[in-house]
Amino acid sequence: MDPLVHYWLPLGWALYLLALSVWIVLQKRPPVSTLAWILALAALPVLGFLVYHWLGPVRIRRQQIKRRRSRVRLEHGSHEPGEALVGPQGALAERQARLVERLTGSAPLSASRVELLCDGEATFEALLRAVRGAREHIHLEYYIVEPDRIGHALREALIERARAGVAVRFLIDSVGGSGIGRRFLKPLREAGAEVVFFHPFRLATLKPLLNLRTHRKIAVIDGRIGFTGGINISDTQDERVRADAYRDLHLRLEGPAVNGLQQVFVEDWLYASRRPLRQHGLFPLLPPGQVAVQWLASGPDTPDEPIHRAMLQAIGDAERRLWLVTPYFVPTEPALYALTGAAGRGVDVRLLVPEQADTRLVTHASRSYFEDLLRAGVRVFEYTPRMLHTKALLVDDGLCTLGSANFDARSFRLNFELCVNMYGSEAITALERVVVEDFAHSREVLLPRRPGPLGRLAEAAARLLSPLL
Repeated sequence: MDPLVHYWLPLGWALYLLALSVWIVLQKRPPVSTLAWILALAALPVLGFLVYHWLGPVRIRRQQIKRRRSRVRLEHGSHEPGEALVGPQGALAERQARLVERLTGSAPLSASRVELLCDGEATFEALLRAVRGAREHIHLEYYIVEPDRIGHALREALIERARAGVAVRFLIDSVGGSGIGRRFLKPLREAGAEVVFFHPFRLATLKPLLNLRTHRKIAVIDGRIGFTGGINISDTQDERVRADAYRDLHLRLEGPAVNGLQQVFVEDWLYASRRPLRQHGLFPLLPPGQVAVQWLASGPDTPDEPIHRAMLQAIGDAERRLWLVTPYFVPTEPALYALTGAAGRGVDVRLLVPEQADTRLVTHASRSYFEDLLRAGVRVFEYTPRMLHTKALLVDDGLCTLGSANFDARSFRLNFELCVNMYGSEAITALERVVVEDFAHSREVLLPRRPGPLGRLAEAAARLLSPLL
């Protein structure tokens, strides 16, 4: 045998693997993720180095640095969003507020009005009404924007306002907005609106094509009215157009809390466009309200995983009730332990998920956890009428959370997400009514649950792939 093949190639491969392993280990990622990368790339000499360079966690590190630079520029170029005018009441709410402020720097702000919007019809009507009434600026940030009925209606409203001199800024995720093209956006831009794509695809930045998405849904009108939640700009969420439209929730707010929502948009806009906003009136002084609101912006640029940690804290603090609603239930190990632990200490823990998610893989992955949950005393419900897209958490009578984050590792660690904590009984009662109604249209999953051999195999395989979902 040629000595080159017999000695030097194995030695070279071993040295390559050692160097790659040291590089990966130094990233200090979770042990399972680290071992998975090492094993996966061991069989890819040279190519593995390139794959990890462009697709591995180091890419997230580069994005963190870029986001921090944007944040520093913003802090030196704009005024603060305002001070907390009301405080959360009760020990649970106070602990949650302190944790979120430490993780995000966002103190509770007050809302003079909080309106819960159920499904697409109510949300789109309220959004269009606010857009058509804009006088100074319109700021929109969405994961999915489709050139369908609601997409065209929103575009026409934005064009009319832009022509009237209103500053229109539209930030769209390049993956979620891939269905729209230049033809759709051309009249909007010609009217004077600014349209920017978040992490557009470039050969040199391949990773953002799949990961590091902005999953946020934000609308700010004149700095006085704000919208956020789980509803995208798509007819798939409009029950007037489709009988199988997603079941979802959105939020309309007024008052000083809108300044916090504006701050998130302004930072994202600066990061994506590299253009700071200098317009007067972005953070108006607004009369205080009675509902305490706190924003949780989370993403790969926030290594403390604020939404993940805040939810774990809330679950651990629950004493009477813990109701979780999510379309994608693929929990991290700490989250699974927290839920089963809460049920074990006598808390009324309920999980509401869709009977069929929009992908079979997610459905199988979610169901693979049901047996563990049920044996611990968690009550599991599957919403049957249509796809459930709501992301919400109710804890006792002191806290409710609503937003864009699913209960999975992708939302906790990879996507740019936005949730809002509300500490007032008015908001909690409104959300409770909706969730109770959804429970009434759901099927409770009971033990014993024994799928066939193929079903068990599908669930086990989906669970194995859960870190990628």
